[in-house]
Amino acid sequence: MRFYRSERVQSLIHDQLGQIITRELEFDGAFVTIMGVDVDKKLEFAKVRVSVIPAEKTVAALKELARNAGRLQHMLLRKINIKPMPRIAFEADHGPENAAQVEKVFLEHGKEIE
Repeated sequence: MRFYRSERVQSLIHDQLGQIITRELEFDGAFVTIMGVDVDKKLEFAKVRVSVIPAEKTVAALKELARNAGRLQHMLLRKINIKPMPRIAFEADHGPENAAQVEKVFLEHGKEIE
């Protein structure tokens, strides 16, 4: 399998940033997981998709991540030492939350049939 530079950078950011966030930030009862990273081909920007459990704390977690984005980016640069370091931005990934809701509907529907 051939990896292009942007794909390698995505993988590195995903792995290292996940460790940094776990070690450096607290989210007041929320669990934050990096679901994916999308880096543009010029390596200027990285969109980091995060899942927050419970979902009610998503806005607060995204604010905390945005507030610390510069510091996280600096720490990330020291870990993976790439030039240029993509500028990171965070967004919510509602995939796991949506999957849980669909599963709940199926389970409820199955119980009604019985």
